[in-house]
Amino acid sequence: MTRRGAIDVIASLVGAVLVATALVLIFIARIQYGGSAVYVSELGATGVSTARMFEVALLLIVAGGSLIAFAGKDIRSRLRLLALWTPSVSLWVACGFFLVASQVTCKYGCPLPTLSPFDAQDFTHITCAVIAFLAACWAMLQSAFAHDHRVLSRFSLTMAIAVGVIAGIGGILSLLQFDTAVGANAELAATTLAILWVVVYGSVIAASRIRAQRPDRDRPETDDPAEPDGVGDIRSSSRLASPTSM
Repeated sequence: MTRRGAIDVIASLVGAVLVATALVLIFIARIQYGGSAVYVSELGATGVSTARMFEVALLLIVAGGSLIAFAGKDIRSRLRLLALWTPSVSLWVACGFFLVASQVTCKYGCPLPTLSPFDAQDFTHITCAVIAFLAACWAMLQSAFAHDHRVLSRFSLTMAIAVGVIAGIGGILSLLQFDTAVGANAELAATTLAILWVVVYGSVIAASRIRAQRPDRDRPETDDPAEPDGVGDIRSSSRLASPTSM
């Protein structure tokens, strides 16, 4: 395996582990916080018992996502609109805004713009979190049309649709202040799916790098390297069709 291939494998696998750990911490924080109508950002609100754990989870997502973005920097979408920049750039943008959101947390209750009190701190956190989430979803959509990654493309398209629909439902319910328990659970589900996509994305990158670095002896051999393509197959077919070979 080349040095670059080894670095990409290590970076993607370490990144996947960090992001998976972040998801576990978010669920632990959610269980410890209790209640039913609790939005994800509220787990890191100033003064709550889960604030530190939620901050660590976001920082793990930032670190892990950045490593995975580095390892997959050569992946590009087939569609011109989606190929203006790579999924890695989208992931780095998401990580940057998540970094800000981890340090500028919302207040207790994480009020919406339609409610009060709502100040610059809440506005900064919610805006950064939304932009980060949208950037991650854009990376999913870009990966859904990636070159030479059929499995990743299908998985990314499925996840992009699922995350978009679920997050949309949760967002609408929260803005309308209608059945906020369903809205909060929808937000948690969308967050979970998005984080799982990042984990799978990193794992697929590692697997593809390992396959690409396999030695030649693991690949199918031709009849004779010195012969032009197809000559060996023609000779084999001739021998099978010859009466003397029966």
